[in-house]
Amino acid sequence: MIRTWALLLSLPVLASAQSFEVVEATIAQVHDAMAGGRLTCRTLVDRYLKRIEAYDKNGPAINSIIRVNPEVMKAAADLDLRFSRTGLTGPLHCVPVIVKDNFETAGLQTTNGALVFSGYVPVKDAFQVKRIKEAGALVLAKANLYEWAFSPYETVNSILPGFTKNPYALDRVTAGSSGGTAAAVAASFGLAGLGSDTGNSIRGPSSHQALTGIRSTMGLTSRGGVFPLSLNADIAGPMARTVEDAARIFQAIAGEDPDDPVTAAARGRSGANYLRALDSHGLRGAVIGVLREAYERDSADPEVLAVFRAAVEDLRRGGATVVDVAAVDGLSTIQRPKGVCMGFKYDLNRFLAVRGSAVPVKTVSEIIASGKFYPPAQRRLEMAEKDPENGPGSAACEANGVYREQVRQAVVKTMDRLKLDAFVYPTWSNPPRLIGDLNTPHGDNSQFFSPATGFPSISVPMGYTRGGALPAGITFFGKPWSESSLLKFAYAYEQATRHRRAPISTPPLR
Repeated sequence: MIRTWALLLSLPVLASAQSFEVVEATIAQVHDAMAGGRLTCRTLVDRYLKRIEAYDKNGPAINSIIRVNPEVMKAAADLDLRFSRTGLTGPLHCVPVIVKDNFETAGLQTTNGALVFSGYVPVKDAFQVKRIKEAGALVLAKANLYEWAFSPYETVNSILPGFTKNPYALDRVTAGSSGGTAAAVAASFGLAGLGSDTGNSIRGPSSHQALTGIRSTMGLTSRGGVFPLSLNADIAGPMARTVEDAARIFQAIAGEDPDDPVTAAARGRSGANYLRALDSHGLRGAVIGVLREAYERDSADPEVLAVFRAAVEDLRRGGATVVDVAAVDGLSTIQRPKGVCMGFKYDLNRFLAVRGSAVPVKTVSEIIASGKFYPPAQRRLEMAEKDPENGPGSAACEANGVYREQVRQAVVKTMDRLKLDAFVYPTWSNPPRLIGDLNTPHGDNSQFFSPATGFPSISVPMGYTRGGALPAGITFFGKPWSESSLLKFAYAYEQATRHRRAPISTPPLR
């Protein structure tokens, strides 16, 4: 087998594949080209590696990639060999995936964006990484993130100098914390990506980069092997250029994981076929509510609001009944609890303790003492260190559980009363900020409804502002376990509007 790999690796790129363009390519297009003998896995990977070389640290210098997988061409050669014998090895055969660098990846440095974890190489894959590999995918590269996944507004840390740039406007932010994954996928450095989302970090970067991003029902997807920010709200999931490709990744990663007890709720739900939900007429008969509480504020950008109003009209044209909802029943009377329930220190200290001597530090206190972190994160680290150790069963966590249940009931009650299949709102109410700007309104609308309830939401491109330069996204938000319905609505909207387009800063290579 080693000799076969060596032979395959020494062969030139297929001349017959020269016409296959990876920019905006989809999984289905890649598999069709492979089935027709027009493309090999090695050729596909080579094309993406050349784009990373040309555009990530050179040219526009997107700065989205922390590390390329040095074994990826060897893995591609193995997939080509297996394909020659049996055809596609799985539903994600040779899908080069960009993985956020807070997912543990066996044999690859995993840093969570922090210098203190430079050189940490896990021996075990995060559950979702393992799942995509089992489906035939390749980890092409590890992507930049805001250190510790702290910020939803920008993508910068201590492990990779400089900000990740938005490929649609190089002076604009990508949002955070999964901004590196989003920028890389938007610039066609890979076919799809994995990110994490505690309050915004899949959906926000997806909105800023004209992608589809899925935040699942709490418990449907595992966080096993992903550095935690707050397990009360952490979710991990896919980001892709099309709803279909996001659904294909989601199909592979959803399911129960013994290492993440919350996924016991997914037991019996593994039979769902999310690809069957993709119906271009899926909006017909749907009842969609406008969740004004999520986005209406004085600082909302008029252009974003105009794009959203146009998106709502597109929903109507697609056959949906749109209900202009004013408020979620009783939401304003629900009091937020004051105490900290678990949270960053509690969750991270336990995550590191399990890894023993494999990690260089074991606690937030040791991280602070090391000084090996992005300096603006110091205050947040120090505040976390002062937090009390309120674990499960504490009064603070009991109050937090009551609060979340009250919010869930309020959302479901309103949806039942109005017979809604989903809510919609603009993912952000303002365009991507200029890099370095933390003063003007950010417009993030994603921090409350999905994180507080654990209910699913999907962001999809809805158009552009500033003369067509800056992307904006629309979020579909629904009841628990309604991913199939949300995918159906998102896909029908995407197919009717076709807002996604490639950024001009990273054109096809000649």
